[in-house]
Parts: sequence; C-alpha cells; structure tokens
Amino acid sequence: MNEQQQTLWQFMAEQQDKLLTQTLQHVGLTFISLLIAIAIGLPLGIFIARKRSFSGSVLAIAGVLQTIPSIALLGFMIPLLGIGAKPAIVALLIYALLPIIRNTFTGITGVDNHVTEAAKALGMSKWHVLLHVELPLAMPVILAGIRTATVINVGVATLASYIAAGGLGEFIFGGISLNNSNMILAGAIPAALLAIILDALLAVIQKISFKKLRVVLYAFPIIIIVLGCFYIIPKTNTSKLTAGFTPEFMGRQDGDLGLRSVYGLKIHTTVISDAVMYKAAYAKELDVISGYSTDGRLKAFDLKIVEDDKKIFPPYYAAPIVRQSSLKKFPGLEYALNLLAGKINDSVMTDLNYKTDYLHQTPEKVAKDFLLKTGLYKASRNGNAGVVKIGSKIFGEQYILAEMYSILIKGNTDYGVETKTGLGGTKICFDALTNNQIDLYPEYTGTGLLVLLQPNKDIINQVTQDKDKTYTYVNNQFQLQFGIKWLKPIGFNNSYALMMRRKQMHELNIVTITDLKNYIDKD
Repeated sequence: MNEQQQTLWQFMAEQQDKLLTQTLQHVGLTFISLLIAIAIGLPLGIFIARKRSFSGSVLAIAGVLQTIPSIALLGFMIPLLGIGAKPAIVALLIYALLPIIRNTFTGITGVDNHVTEAAKALGMSKWHVLLHVELPLAMPVILAGIRTATVINVGVATLASYIAAGGLGEFIFGGISLNNSNMILAGAIPAALLAIILDALLAVIQKISFKKLRVVLYAFPIIIIVLGCFYIIPKTNTSKLTAGFTPEFMGRQDGDLGLRSVYGLKIHTTVISDAVMYKAAYAKELDVISGYSTDGRLKAFDLKIVEDDKKIFPPYYAAPIVRQSSLKKFPGLEYALNLLAGKINDSVMTDLNYKTDYLHQTPEKVAKDFLLKTGLYKASRNGNAGVVKIGSKIFGEQYILAEMYSILIKGNTDYGVETKTGLGGTKICFDALTNNQIDLYPEYTGTGLLVLLQPNKDIINQVTQDKDKTYTYVNNQFQLQFGIKWLKPIGFNNSYALMMRRKQMHELNIVTITDLKNYIDKD
C-alpha cells in the first residue's frame, strides 16, 4: 500500500512496534541528558550566585554553546566520542545547561536580602540558608529553567538519528527523504505531544507549594533515572555484523525492505546519516553501510561495493529535471543544460566526488576545473535576461552538478543564476520544484520511479531491467503528472549499494550480497 492510499493512522498502526521503540529512545535520550545537565547546571548556578564575579563569564560560555547549530555541534562530537548515544547525550546536555544555570542564578539572587539576613541572625549557617531559605524560595524559577531545558531537549533529540542514536528523528528524516508525509507525521506528532505533556507536567509541579513539592523533588531524580533507562535497556544483537543504513534506505524497496524480502538478509541495523556512516565504517564502528556507487568516500576510506547479485537496486542515472513552464520562459535553457549530457561516467563522477569529499576542494572549483578540461567552460555573459533558480540535495555530488549547470547557463545564455543548494532530501527538492520555488535540480531515475511516482510492482519489474526503459517511463509520467521534463542523462549511474571495508570483505570471503547473507546465517 503506498502513501496515497494509506492513512496516517494505518501507517502508525503498522509501524507501532518501531514507533514505540523510537519514542522510548527519545524519552531516554531527553532525560539522561537532562539529569546530567541538572547535576552540572544547578551547582554552577549556585556557585555564580555566591561568586558573582564569575557569573558573566559562566553565563557567556553557556550562551555561546547554546548558539552553536545543533547539527554542527553533533559533528564536533563525532571525532571525540564516535557515533551513537554518547555524542548525542553530550550535545543535548550542552543545550540544556543555559536555562538551568541562568534560572538557578536568577532565582537565588532574587531572594530578598532581608530574608537571608534574618536567617543568618537566627544562627543558620550558609548551607542551612541555602537549603532551607534560598532554594525553597528560588525553586519556582529553577523549575522554570528545567522546564525550558526539557522542551529544548525533546526538540533537539530528533537530530540524534543523524549519528545512530535513535529517537523519533528516524521517522522524520526518513519521511523527508522518501517523500512520505505519513512517516514525517508519525515522528513529528509524538515528539510534539511529548514536549507538550512534559511541559504541562512541569508547569503543574512548578505551582505546588514547597512543602508539598519536597516529596516530588525527592522523587524527581529517581523519575528521571527511570525514564533515562528507556534508552539504555540492553538490546539483543544476534548478528555477527552491524549495518548502518540511512533513514531513506530503511524505508525503500530498493533498500532495507528489498534486502529482507529478496535476499532474506537479517543483519543488526542502526540508522545513521550518510554524512558520518562512511567514516564510521572506516573506524570499524560499522561493518556494512548503505552508500552510493559513485561516492568519493569509497576511495577515501578504502571501501568496496558488495555486488548486488539479485539486482534489487534499479538504474539511478542522473539528469536535470526542469519545469516545462521554465523551459518556455527561458528559451535556450534546455540546450545549455544538455551540454553536460553523456559527459560524466561512473569513474569520473567518483573522482569528482573524491575531490570534494576527501580533498576538500570546493564544488565551485571542481565544477569549473572539469568544464575547463572538457572544453565546456565559457565566461559568463551579462545575465540580465532573467534568473534561473537551481536547487540541489544536501550532498557533495549534487553541489557539484548544480555548480556545473550554473556555469553552463551563465556562459551559454543571457540568464543569471540563483542557486539554492542543500535543500535536504528528495521531498524538499521536489516540493520546491513543483511549487515554483526553483526551476530545476539534478535527480536520479531510480528515485523518480520508486520515491516520486511509486508505481505498482508489475511496472517496477518491467522498467527497472533496462536503464532506457526506466528513463523513458519516468520522463513520460513526470510530464503527464507534474509538467516536469527529464532532460538528457548526464551519463553516470549513482545507484544504492552495500559497502564494506575492502580488507574485511577479503578476510570473510564476501563478494556478493548473497555471500553476506550466507555468512550472517552461519551458526
């Protein structure tokens, strides 16, 4: 049943076990990090309330950490802590620190001096004043900080799936990649409800008088530890090898679903972003990954493709897809874009990707150097006849292709170019195209067939055996259904592929996916 026929509730019922697991992981990540943040933030807040000369620097540091983009912060954590729970928890506790420190400081410094002086006059020590006077009076403000930190953590925890830490982000980002609104909502709705429920509960606790609140405060750490344990409950792993698959790959027939149904491959799997999975394989944290056949990181990390001997991965030939209205609006655009047709084969694209992925050359330089080498480069014209908007997905190959098309348009037409690169997954790019936000972007025939058109199995079986049949089918259907034309293919096939470390494949005598399946099934 495809997305058009299946309701959200049917999808959630079908995926209820996975949804429950992800929700518990999300709760666990949120509360493990919150517990550590409270253990660090509360004493720090008390310290700077006592030593106010340190307050500016401590709050400034916490504020700077709060402003670091969450994706960047997770990226910084990976070289230090690897993938999985550890970097996710550290990133989340960093985001939770500022509201806890600031509110603890504000709450304690906001206690009336006459009250604390009276307590001291009664013979109370500094610790007694803190425990019996300042903290009780500051508690509503402190709980407000914890409440804010909790809601922040619920939201940021969705990004944990990028680094194989689980949580509801797996559904959200998988849905974005797969053009599946049901999958997006299945992750987003529980995350939003979780934030609302926790915020409401903490709001109730915040209003309780301190005498009644004491019982809750005694139980609070225990509750947080119990909720955090949802994440660290041991998971059974009977597989000899561990795979890392992207959220998109997990939900595709030419992905994990096909590996299970066609090959019967049952391997312990963790969901991870393609931005880090290659390095995780190289570092031996993963044994098998779902990669792309022309990715430059194959060469960079000495990985090798496991042969798809049962042909579950259809042709993924790249070509620009353009709104037909844009072709009419910009005469000569089709000619300029088709100059790249047939010019890049698999090995050339792999080498271009290697230059950006591993040698860290900019996509602009890689694109220009290639066009100069092939004699396709021309200096920009005046560009005053209109602006063509080019989009791309969020990986290196797409950046390179977008830059090549930009140079070709500027050099062979009188149009200017506006690039909107890094738009995310297939759904975001395609929605931007159909909603007239961009005029074109590079796409792949296999993605057009399986993700955007989603025909029945009979049609899939008929057209995926031949690259030309796949291209003809998607081109015809896109023009009929969306008013979008596929221009001439660029020449390379960037299909999905399973990859392993070259040395490991040799040691285990694995060449094909069937070999991999047989190795895992051995006693």
